Amino acid sequence: MEEESPMRRRDRIKQGFSKLLKEDKLKAVAECIENPGEFVSLLKSFWFNDTKRQKTFDEFSENTISNFPIPYGISPNVLINNRNYVVPMVIEESSVVAAASAAVKFWGVRGGFHTEVIDTKKIGQVHFCWKGEPAALREMMPMIKDRLLRDTAGLTKKMEQRGGGVHDIELVDFHNEIPDYYQLRVSFYTCDSMGANFINSCLEAFADSLRDMFSDNIEIVMSILSNYTPECRVKVWVECPVEQLDGIDEHLDGQAFAVKFKKAVDIAHIDTYRAVTHNKGIYNGIDAVVIATGNDFRAVEAAGHSYAARNGHYESLSTAEIKDGIFSFAVEVPMALGTVGGLTSLHPLAKESLELLGNPTAPELMSIAATMGLANNYSAVKSLITKGIQQGHMKMHLTNILNSLGATDDEKIAATEHFKNIVVSHSAVEEFLKNLKTK
Repeated sequence: MEEESPMRRRDRIKQGFSKLLKEDKLKAVAECIENPGEFVSLLKSFWFNDTKRQKTFDEFSENTISNFPIPYGISPNVLINNRNYVVPMVIEESSVVAAASAAVKFWGVRGGFHTEVIDTKKIGQVHFCWKGEPAALREMMPMIKDRLLRDTAGLTKKMEQRGGGVHDIELVDFHNEIPDYYQLRVSFYTCDSMGANFINSCLEAFADSLRDMFSDNIEIVMSILSNYTPECRVKVWVECPVEQLDGIDEHLDGQAFAVKFKKAVDIAHIDTYRAVTHNKGIYNGIDAVVIATGNDFRAVEAAGHSYAARNGHYESLSTAEIKDGIFSFAVEVPMALGTVGGLTSLHPLAKESLELLGNPTAPELMSIAATMGLANNYSAVKSLITKGIQQGHMKMHLTNILNSLGATDDEKIAATEHFKNIVVSHSAVEEFLKNLKTK
């Protein structure tokens, strides 16, 4: 009888998978590949020996069968507002930590990074349809706001004691776009917590109150926070006299370097194709800090990319300027982060990351993450306008290529020496190892 293919086995993963024990889930999934025994052994090798810790990780998400490690790196001596930080960065991409650290070193002797937290206001929405007169709804808004705040006093009491809570409730009229559709746009302050659960609990309580007040005239569509937080944002910048940029490139003096750098950033303001890659480089640094501290990098990126399109087209999040002989480079990004609650207290490395940073407040963490974004952006643009991005990136990527080709330690040493002044590519490394083995 012909052996059943892994593809056919995938079709047989039955309903109720989520109810299986972890070992049974692993075995069921392993049947979907050619070497199930090797697969099981591999995934089990990434389980923690500490069963209590592994149980904690298993409960972070559903249907967990193993852990997926990502390198945890460090960028030391990051000078932000005249204070030094040791910054943890969790990322798998070659050269990101090295690029950030190089920029940090360069700007550390030129005054370091300066930050300003613009605001920490976050937004939630109750989406609903109103079947009555629009004018009547608008007239009742002061009464509605008072009722909603009274009804949620129990939910907001502790947050208010910490200095946060509901900031404002605004009626937004969309009935010309969608018949009868309105929303309550609610602004919140959540102190050092990201606040998602607090915000969503308040919004659902608001929805219940609206139903109670206007059961015949209202249909609640949904209640949910928004990850677009244009007012919850931070600005980071570096600056120095243009003559302090002398020596960065043998072909450019400081003034020429500054002019070319600004031109590269300006291009990212007018061309979406360039802007997307430009901003991706910013999030290399931001995401690495956000992940290391147990925050939600998807929410942070979604807010940032939406903010990049706020003027009607997608553009660079960073800006460069030369004025009165001073070169300045800045980034301004929305960023809702927390330092208490969620994974920040559950993930053991997230807790240690925050301690490593000196147990920052949420605004301080916003500044740190945005700083690493600007640092990576500076290094990327600098490389692009001088030696090119591939020379440095591929040097860092050399180890990954050697590992993928199964190079021995001696071969790695020989390859590192050989490619010191030679452009690295996969084919070139492969050819070098082939010649080395022949010799």
